[in-house]
Amino acid sequence: MTRLILLLGDQLSPSISALDGADPADTVILIAEVLGEATYVPHHRRKIAFLFSAMRHFAEELREAGWRVDYVTLDDPGNSGSLAGEVERAIVRHRAQLLTVTEAGEWRLKQEMDGWQHRFGISVTILPDPRFIASHEEFATWAEGRKSLRMEYFYREMRRKTGLLMRGDEPEGGQWNFDADNRKPASADLFMPRPLRHAPDTITQEVVALVAARFPDNFGSLDDFWYAVTAEQAEASFRHFLKVALPRFGDFQDAMLKGEPFLYHAVVSAYLNCGLLDPLAMCRAVEVEYHAGRAPLNAVEGFIRQIIGWREYVRGIYWREGPDYAHRNALDARRPLPGFYWSAKTRMACVRAAVEQTRDHAYAHHIQRLMVTGTFALLAGVDPHELHQWYLAVYIDAYEWVELPNTVGMSQYADGGLLASKPYAASGAYIDRMSDYCGSCAYSVSAKTGAKACPFNLLYWDFIARHGDRFRKHPRMAQMVRTWDRMDERKQAIIRAESAALLDRIETL
Repeated sequence: MTRLILLLGDQLSPSISALDGADPADTVILIAEVLGEATYVPHHRRKIAFLFSAMRHFAEELREAGWRVDYVTLDDPGNSGSLAGEVERAIVRHRAQLLTVTEAGEWRLKQEMDGWQHRFGISVTILPDPRFIASHEEFATWAEGRKSLRMEYFYREMRRKTGLLMRGDEPEGGQWNFDADNRKPASADLFMPRPLRHAPDTITQEVVALVAARFPDNFGSLDDFWYAVTAEQAEASFRHFLKVALPRFGDFQDAMLKGEPFLYHAVVSAYLNCGLLDPLAMCRAVEVEYHAGRAPLNAVEGFIRQIIGWREYVRGIYWREGPDYAHRNALDARRPLPGFYWSAKTRMACVRAAVEQTRDHAYAHHIQRLMVTGTFALLAGVDPHELHQWYLAVYIDAYEWVELPNTVGMSQYADGGLLASKPYAASGAYIDRMSDYCGSCAYSVSAKTGAKACPFNLLYWDFIARHGDRFRKHPRMAQMVRTWDRMDERKQAIIRAESAALLDRIETL
């Protein structure tokens, strides 16, 4: 009896549950490059190339380990263009009587897979994904009956469960969170490490050529491809981060500098999210650096919090809230996404820098996503679903389970405060404090009104005015609403009029 095992492009790990207990003697592993997965949003070309290359390399590793692998390339003449189509073809090819898969990471695929047993007429087993610390049931139990689903409290449970940075029942250093120590602006004279670069081998070169030919109009550069595409390379990249960047990661994780897209960030989330790295092993390795005296506690705690706290938490929110979460719009934001999110043609230096490096590397760190492109969209009233689809398309580490709650919940407050305790609304002062962008900007960060006024400044107060009724009694927003209410009526009128004019010409900013 032949068992067919389907592995998805974000399941590139030999410890994936679909392989657990399988016998290579009666098993065929299917891995398929399909147009449907490459085009459900217009993915960055570097993202497609990274995943196809990693998939092809993983298939070779499985073959070397003794597995029989049926690998379908995008340009296979019989490629149906869909996962279901390729599963159906493989069932016929191999006369498979059983199909095993590890659960998908996105609602659209889960709903499709749930119907496969009926469609294909064979036994289909869907297994949990073991690469996460908290199961769906565990998160649901934690969330049940809580008035507030704040990440900080979930994170503490994950610390207790894993024992990471714990001394008995107490957190290392006497406190759970050292985020207040991680907000230093960086200066251009600091030594800046670089992520480890990997020269593309023959497989990667072939994939890059394929993507260039098949996706010529997609966003993003394929030039100078350097990402890791194997577990060995990914692990080398992570060890490089531990050695050269982790010690200062905490201090400068929120900083932004012109021409420095990476600063002290690990730049390994793409490897983690597709299965090339193990999250708990990464956290253990970071903890070792602290106990060995090679990295300070604020850096180590900050890194671990992003993995076992925030990453696990947003996955829990995603699956708990259901597929309609993608369409929530509590602030009734309806403006189309401005074209400069794709073209980088804007005089706003901060937005231009974030989009340019996204175009070149399929990467921007969390503050650039949250407080630059995200905050501008929030202030301008951009449709959160459009913004969600942009983030999902352009970042190499983006999968809906992790990207959607970050966008709809944290960045755009479109879930009405389920995830975030307040909207991440901010004027240009925040960007000026955390970056060197404003000094070379066409707009003046110190100007609140007038032709040279920073658009973030104008739109901040316009956002407060538009949503004053909603936030007048909000514990973290009421003060700003009161400040607006006390503002001189003439000044209010100027801000509202200039903001309306700015939004009318948003494509020319």
